[in-house]
This record gives sequence, structure tokens and C-alpha cells, in this order.
Amino acid sequence: MHNTPTFVLVHGAFANSFSFAPLQAELALLGHRSAAIDLPGHGFEATYPAAYQAPQDLAALAAEPGGIKGVTLADNVARVIEVLERAKRTGPTILVAHSRGGITATAVANARPELVDRLVYVAAWCPVELDVSGYYAQPEMADVDPMAFASTLVGNPAELGLLRTNFRTADPTALAAFKQAFAADLTDDEFRTFLNTFQPDENLDAGTSDDRARAATWGRVPRTYVRLTDDASVPPAVQDRMIREADALTPDNPFEVHSLESSHLRWLVHPKPAAELLASLATR
Repeated sequence: MHNTPTFVLVHGAFANSFSFAPLQAELALLGHRSAAIDLPGHGFEATYPAAYQAPQDLAALAAEPGGIKGVTLADNVARVIEVLERAKRTGPTILVAHSRGGITATAVANARPELVDRLVYVAAWCPVELDVSGYYAQPEMADVDPMAFASTLVGNPAELGLLRTNFRTADPTALAAFKQAFAADLTDDEFRTFLNTFQPDENLDAGTSDDRARAATWGRVPRTYVRLTDDASVPPAVQDRMIREADALTPDNPFEVHSLESSHLRWLVHPKPAAELLASLATR
């Protein structure tokens, strides 16, 4: 057994383990081990239909099956638990979630709190009083336009059994909407490079009220929230609301809160500040 923890990294929607590579390099250079997970149907398990290549065939893409169909939040949870069980054999674990990955991390800590020595949310969803869809109807999300990317949705989610987005669009309006939401503080080249790491398909299961943070299990785990101050897709106001709700749920174990100046994605492209912050948590 080592005393040095392993960081277990959980990506967000349409993302994969690849986007954590720069952060993992910084953590390694600071002397820390990390394991970036691909949730089921992500990374090399993803479906990239030929119709998604160039030139694109959007009509064919709208009908092409995707391997992530039928993947559930429970499948995500099982994948993370399997990794945590293995990581735990060599020492403590710090579970780090970004964006939609927070839904999975919350459900993991509900189910197996003993596997997690610290839970870290980086502008990640931590549903407490509402389901994630419920937060979108709240005033804290008023500046987020859920229809901003409607033009890039391909096919009928109900028929495909998944959500499919055309990240390879050349539509300037759609690209501008993506950049504003995720990466306004990156260069156009950095932004397009990140966009090319996204996969087209995501599963439809964002959890139910049963998957919200539970005081008896999730609430026992020490937790940190890393606010991204310039995030336009999970705005600071909704980040702060989830922090408040969680602290009210377990007032004896409140969030330790830090802030990084970053859009939703900048911290992954320029990861030094985030790596230093995470490293400071590992030395506890």
C-alpha cells in the first residue's frame, strides 16, 4: 500500500479520457498518479459512423446506429466502481468529475462511499434538490440557451436511443455558439482542436431523483468543489447553488470551495493551475 492517492478522472458529456492527457502529464510531473476513465460507449468504445467523416452524409448519419444506445447511468457507475476498487488496493482515491461526469460521481458515492477518500467536482453537476434537467429551468441557468446547439443535433434521439451531435459542422453560427458556451477564453485553434476530441454520441440517462446526493452515504465523503469562474455552460450561479444545497444537506461536511479562472474547457487545455490545486488536495 502507498500513502499517495490515485486521482480517478471522470469526463463529461460527449468527452472521453483523451481530454485529460495534458492534466495527467502535469499531475505526473508533480509526482501524482492518475487514471482517466472512459465511461461505457466513450473513448475507443465510441461509434464514429463513416457518414460523420468528410464529406458528411447527414441523412445517413441521422439513421446510423450507435454503440452507446442503451447505456445507463448504472452502467457508468459500475465502470467507475470497478476502477476505484482496483485503485483502492494501492492507496487512497480522489474521484474527480467534470461537467456531466458529476452525475456519475454522485451516484458512485451514493453506492460505495468507502471507495472514495475525496470527491472533487470541477464545474460538475452535483444534483441535490433537483434532477439535472430541473436545474435548467431555474433562474441560475437563465443565460444558458438550451437550443443554442439545436442545429447540430442529428437524428431523432427517441429513435436512435442516444443523443447525436455534429461536432464536425462548419456552420459558423453553430461553431460560435459552441465556443461561447465551452471555450470563449481559448484561441480558435485550441477550441477546434478540443472540438475534434468530442465524440458524436452520448447516452440519454442523466439519472432520476434516486441518483441525487444522499446524506447517509455520499454525505460522508470529504468533498471539494472547484468553481470555474468563466463557465458559460454550467454558470457559477448554478455551481454555487449546488454547493449551497449540498452544504445544507450535510452541514457537518461542507464543500471545500476553490475557484479557477476558466471557461468550461480551458482548465483542461492549460492544466497547470488545476494540477497544482489537485496536488494540494493529495497532500492532506
